[in-house]
Amino acid sequence: MTDPLFRPIAIGTLTLPNRVVMAPMGQGQAPGGQPDPGYAGFYRRRAEGEVGLIISGATAIGHPTAALDDYEPHFHGGALDEWARIVREVHEAGGRIVPQLGHAGLQGIAAAAPAWPGIGPSGIWLPGAQAGMPAGPERADGHAMTLDDIDEVIAAFVRAARDAQALGFDGIEVHAAHGFLIDQFLWTRTNRRADAYGGERARFAAEIVAACRAATGPDFPILMRLSQFKMTDYDATLADDPAGLEALLAPIADAGVDLFDCSQRRFWRAEFAGSPLNFAGWAKKLTGRPTIGGGGIGLEKTALEYGDDGIYARQAEAETSHLEELRARLDRGEFDLVSLGRAILGDPAWARKVRDGAAGTLQPYRPELLGTLA
Repeated sequence: MTDPLFRPIAIGTLTLPNRVVMAPMGQGQAPGGQPDPGYAGFYRRRAEGEVGLIISGATAIGHPTAALDDYEPHFHGGALDEWARIVREVHEAGGRIVPQLGHAGLQGIAAAAPAWPGIGPSGIWLPGAQAGMPAGPERADGHAMTLDDIDEVIAAFVRAARDAQALGFDGIEVHAAHGFLIDQFLWTRTNRRADAYGGERARFAAEIVAACRAATGPDFPILMRLSQFKMTDYDATLADDPAGLEALLAPIADAGVDLFDCSQRRFWRAEFAGSPLNFAGWAKKLTGRPTIGGGGIGLEKTALEYGDDGIYARQAEAETSHLEELRARLDRGEFDLVSLGRAILGDPAWARKVRDGAAGTLQPYRPELLGTLA
């Protein structure tokens, strides 16, 4: 029987050789927005390791307040030359890659807060806490977006989508997770608007997808990254039950999304009471669209969550258990692809080694790899 992790899958017109996805991770190696030349080799090594799809870390669309900080890669202007080289390197290695296009909005991590004023649906965000720490009261920060602001941001997403298509990328991923701008519209805590963008919290996301779809045609894959949690609030939820989640996802699916990339900190956790389905499982069930699931694969418990001393370390028992459960869930059709982040930072050849039965030789993730282009 074919290992479900290594069965081919088609996402619209894009065929992937396996179900293993390199999760988007922002390595922060782009001073002034210009990607470091090392990005091309960084992604190429993962393509040579036979990952099915690479999703770049967040990139800033061409809008004045889009970047999270001064080290997030831009996806406009002079940075596009480097992205063209990255695409060539990945394709030469037999890989497939999509850029994650984003706007940070009022994202508020203290260590990475930009020096430029932010915009958001209602000018409300969270304190500048460190990632994963409890969030305090809301704060006013920047200004609430006007309808002209909304139109300008949508137009910037469209320009980025067209550029990605022209450069030869295999699709795009729209970043609507982790407290970035689109997520701020989806979340009731930060979207207090009295207009249609408040009454229909998915409207902004759906309009971005529809505009990108119209600009790139019916066959160019469009993914969307979603999460319940925020980088400054791991307990946050967009929806507390399946009906609430469906109300958010259905308009986005109807707008033309081909796949939902569901960010979960632990893939084995049930999203809602009364069902074993995780977030990716519910997104697929409610929309009929394929989904990416993942979170915590091959990694030990986190110090933040469990109070132990280590941050991440591979454990053979955890690796085996995770892979067995992943295969079972893929076989059941709960979700369709599996994303790995830190595990693939630790070993670019993760996919090939697991396929060849050499999981015992996987190199562990080490915290010092985060923020490098190793």
